[in-house]
Amino acid sequence: MAHHENLVYQGALRDFKDARRRAAIQDLKARLTGESDNLLNYDEVARLLHAEGTTRRGLQEVPLDAIIGSVGRYGDFTRTFLPRRDSDQDRWAKIKVRALYEGGFPPVELYKIGDAYFVLDGNHRISVLRQHGATTVQAYVTEVATKVSLLPDDSPDELIIKARYTEFLERTGLDRSRPGADFPVTAPGQYRVLEEQIGIYQRTMVDEGAGDVTFQQAAADWYDKTYLPTVTAINNSGLLDDFPERTAADLVAWVARRREDVADEIGWDISPAAAAGDLAARYSRRLPRVLDRWRDRMQAALTPVELRGGARPGQWRQQQESLLEPDMLFPDILVPIPGTERGWQALQQALVIARREESELHGFHVVRSESEREDDRIAGLQAEFARRCAEAGVIGKLVVEVGPVTRTICQRARWTDLVVSSIAVPPGHGLTGKLGPGFHSLVRLCSRPVLAVPAVTSLSRAALAYDGSAKSNEALYVATYLAGKWKLPLAVVTVAEPGRVPLEIADEAREYLAAHGVVSQVFQLTGSVGLSILGAARDFEADVIILGGYGYRPMLEVMLGSAVDTLLRASEVPLLICR
Repeated sequence: MAHHENLVYQGALRDFKDARRRAAIQDLKARLTGESDNLLNYDEVARLLHAEGTTRRGLQEVPLDAIIGSVGRYGDFTRTFLPRRDSDQDRWAKIKVRALYEGGFPPVELYKIGDAYFVLDGNHRISVLRQHGATTVQAYVTEVATKVSLLPDDSPDELIIKARYTEFLERTGLDRSRPGADFPVTAPGQYRVLEEQIGIYQRTMVDEGAGDVTFQQAAADWYDKTYLPTVTAINNSGLLDDFPERTAADLVAWVARRREDVADEIGWDISPAAAAGDLAARYSRRLPRVLDRWRDRMQAALTPVELRGGARPGQWRQQQESLLEPDMLFPDILVPIPGTERGWQALQQALVIARREESELHGFHVVRSESEREDDRIAGLQAEFARRCAEAGVIGKLVVEVGPVTRTICQRARWTDLVVSSIAVPPGHGLTGKLGPGFHSLVRLCSRPVLAVPAVTSLSRAALAYDGSAKSNEALYVATYLAGKWKLPLAVVTVAEPGRVPLEIADEAREYLAAHGVVSQVFQLTGSVGLSILGAARDFEADVIILGGYGYRPMLEVMLGSAVDTLLRASEVPLLICR
């Protein structure tokens, strides 16, 4: 018997040495890859996750793969419980002999945090069982309460994230004030960004007269009024599809940082929806986004500004439909203010819209050099802009930027929903008049609808110029909204063009409007397109004409002419030009 036991013991020693060799190989691989193969330190985990109390759960069958740490022996074994210390060989071998030939051994003792377990007593027993191929172990389990659950496959980096998550919940109290709210992230620094946003929100509440507001009270209000709407914008925009490796909380933090960066650059706040759309356009790896960026780079490299076609038709509408509330089409309006009387007319017209839409106005003055920013005239423009907005009861601020006028306006327009501008330089005739800087270029390059203002009106009756093109369909979308919300009488004007625009196309617009509860009067005409539209608008007594932008590529416009140019030169009422 003694001889047999010795043979068994010697076999167990050989198994230990084999396990030690595998442990050494595992440690070497970990050093080469930079990935940890250590057991987690229970005391450190309990501290990081702010353990709050324990509950005995009795004897349970526990999966060995779920045991990821130890109370005191976390350095003596690898993550898979391979032994690291040669001095453990005798104890390890005797435990294996006992397990196999002497009736086994008593249950181990484990702590449980979330779905992960830590060894209080029985490290060597678990090591032997794992190397023998067992999958479970009998254990007396004590569950440890924490705010954040731990998973068996959590890495040390993920543990750090969960530690920061625990601190975030303790500081904000959101686990108590908003039970069920979840904020998983993929980088621990995201919680700092979220806490900063709550701090800003708290200060805003105090400034707006909310009284003494605690950080936790602000966090609850922030969750309802900022976090959840931002998550909705992210979901509606498909941003999670653009960045599948990120969580909604990741993207909320990313959107917040992008909003701060853009506000620093342009001088006003942008919506979460606008920031989400910008992030997708800039950084998404989805093929359509990548192709859009490649096309834009190629166009910028190979095509002069004067010959570029601008954003694709329908892009703005798609963003509006996915990112904004259906009852708010123009929450942010850009108003270029050159300082002339015509410029102030544009502001007056923008105020008409802002009062109806509860919009915020962003005045915009472009100068040629940095030195001009400090001119006393600029301060006067800003004061006058603020005064007129205040008198109208509209939120507004004028900012100053350096650069080419048209290009700079177009760059800033993408952060708004509408550009309202005077017609400082109407489109001329010929190559120079059409391809040089001026209103023609603004309309062609701007990614947002442009309201051209030759004179201020009450915007109480509208005429829609419709030819069935993609851009006129965008005009139809806007006209439907305005006629429905503003209760505007609406006329649909279609001018036949042989081989291109049949008169019957007007019926499609009428049917679309009727489907949305809008009754319209239809004008089906022949003759000069631009002059016919102007005549029908006068007959209908329209004080705004809604139309699509240029239908041809820039060079074809020069050769063939455009009804848009005719309207810009001759219209006495505002033109709302859509793309």
